[in-house]
Amino acid sequence: MTRISGRIVTPGGVVQGQLRLSGTTIEAVVPDDSAGDDVIVPGFIDLHCHGGGGHTFTTGDPSSARGAAEFHLSHGTTTMLASLVSSPFELMRSATLAYKPLVDSGVIAGIHFEGPYLSAVRCGAQNPAFLRDPVLPEITEIIKIGEGAVRMMTVAPELDGALEAIACLRDAGVLAAVGHTDASYEQTHAGVDAGASVATHLFNGMRPVHHREPGPVVGLLSSTATVELIADNIHLHPGMLAFAARSAGPDRSILVTDAMDATGMPDGSYELGGQAVVVADRVARLAEGGSIAGSTLTMDVAFRNAVTAGLSLADAAAMSSTTPARLLGLSDRGALSPGLRADVVVLNPDLTLKQVLRAGA
Repeated sequence: MTRISGRIVTPGGVVQGQLRLSGTTIEAVVPDDSAGDDVIVPGFIDLHCHGGGGHTFTTGDPSSARGAAEFHLSHGTTTMLASLVSSPFELMRSATLAYKPLVDSGVIAGIHFEGPYLSAVRCGAQNPAFLRDPVLPEITEIIKIGEGAVRMMTVAPELDGALEAIACLRDAGVLAAVGHTDASYEQTHAGVDAGASVATHLFNGMRPVHHREPGPVVGLLSSTATVELIADNIHLHPGMLAFAARSAGPDRSILVTDAMDATGMPDGSYELGGQAVVVADRVARLAEGGSIAGSTLTMDVAFRNAVTAGLSLADAAAMSSTTPARLLGLSDRGALSPGLRADVVVLNPDLTLKQVLRAGA
């Protein structure tokens, strides 16, 4: 039996004590006032990540995808989706087939297609050459050949055919996300009514808030959708991160990295979806136009930034583990509770990373 002592962040609150693991499973949380000051949280679950450690998910290369997953595991991400960017259908199809074995073996929990059915007006770092209105035969084919591997797709709800596409995704058990959108408040709610349940990196790649046209940001916050928040202090000011998280609540907010292959690597020149990216002082931007192009964030840093922004340990743990696990339907993980899989991250008192366990190992 493995015992880990410290401040254990459970669904019911923080318990000073011992987390006891038996093999791959959490056996018990035992109070102990003499336990240390390490902070023990559930393994992080990242639903939006394009790569890391010099490896990318965006090309459909399974070897690179495995490297990216291993890099983020070393930073506490025990479950993740592999996010692609807008691309030709041929790449979407080949990536689905290539990544299905990684899903089956548990290296990744599924595939997230961020595009190509996105707004050209709000494309951000998405390659405009690949953007198009939703094509139902494409969507149904990759869902079919993925056999459960496709778990999420981002769609701009104002596009022609978008509501039908969202309903198709919902009916197939795939998370439909609203993002890279110029939708009005009403169009955003129509997307949620059609079945969208996630907001792709809220605020970023969206029409800004205006008091006479609230747009997608207020539309999503006022809906039932769960909102992604990139907690790198670059995409969102810490005050805006805290505001959005408190507005939606920890049961409807999730921390994501939106990381690219440059994460954990030196500053320099990189590539994303066929476009040149320059990373300087940890900030990734398109070489042409200067749009923010993903991040160099890891989930351990995202968790620390959220707490520094004023969120409680319990809320940050819910946003980085419990809520995304529920979205994915993974009832065997996402919290430090007896009977669940022993996915555990141990942080030093200053919330820097100390140890990672995945299924007890």
